[in-house]
Amino acid sequence: MSHLPPLRALEVFEAVGLCGGITQAAKRLGISAGAVSQQIKLLEEAVGLSLTAKEGQRLRLNAAGQRFHEGCSQAFERLRAAYAELERSKNANNLYISALPSLLSKWLAPRVADWQLEHPQLSVYLDGTHTEPSEAQANGVDFRLSYGEGMHDDQHTIELFRDCVVPACSPALQAGTLEPRELLAHPLITIDWRPKFDSPPSWEQWFADAGVDEVTIRNYRIYSLSSMAIQAAIEEQGIVLAQYSMIRRDLDSGSLVIPCLRALPMPAAYYVTWNQNSFHRSQCRTFQRWLIKQGRDQQEMTNQLLGAENGPSS
Repeated sequence: MSHLPPLRALEVFEAVGLCGGITQAAKRLGISAGAVSQQIKLLEEAVGLSLTAKEGQRLRLNAAGQRFHEGCSQAFERLRAAYAELERSKNANNLYISALPSLLSKWLAPRVADWQLEHPQLSVYLDGTHTEPSEAQANGVDFRLSYGEGMHDDQHTIELFRDCVVPACSPALQAGTLEPRELLAHPLITIDWRPKFDSPPSWEQWFADAGVDEVTIRNYRIYSLSSMAIQAAIEEQGIVLAQYSMIRRDLDSGSLVIPCLRALPMPAAYYVTWNQNSFHRSQCRTFQRWLIKQGRDQQEMTNQLLGAENGPSS
């Protein structure tokens, strides 16, 4: 096929698929329902195939329409991303940082806020997502912070730090120090990232390392996001086995305490990848040096915790 259907018809078709009907798509696009129907008819004539089916008074995508819509939606998403990058490129004083959501909210964002106070002329865009930037999006992302093994060979990638996990809870739940087995009397909050990433050490691993055998854990609560699990602990819902990097500020503020000082290292490291094409901009070079130092400082704090023998962290 040497040509594409009309772009406007494709845009309307994508909206119909997203909204689930003509009326909702018309509201989304700011046009009449009749105009939507006309564009759908035009598209079906162009492709020579019916893409919709009537369900009572509503028009839905049929099986062929759903398959076609998936590809259209991906194409429009890439087009929107490219346009967003074009808009950002108009401002030379900006920085685009992509990171895992919890790493962004609990570790990076507070530090970036401090850094930006020293660079008030810069606009910083923080994108929290589990999705690694695709090749098509790469030129729009200055830095990507992620997690895992086997990703440190690229010349534009460096390990930031290797974290550890430690029990933490609200001081209202437990203000004093507990023996490892005594933690079983409290609800335990855990973090599970599978299948995308290897999860942090589990409570079973933590108790085994503490010499507590034949553990039966009740009142388990499992979160897929570290930030959600940590927030649950702050709200007195239980004891979380959390990454030290993500709770350090909560410990400093008194929102969390460590009831039993026993830490386990994470199975993999956090790392940063940068876009070499961005390095003609001085703010990218400055930010990279600053970020690497933040990672080293975090690693030093983590090493100190892992080396501590007893007593809660301050």
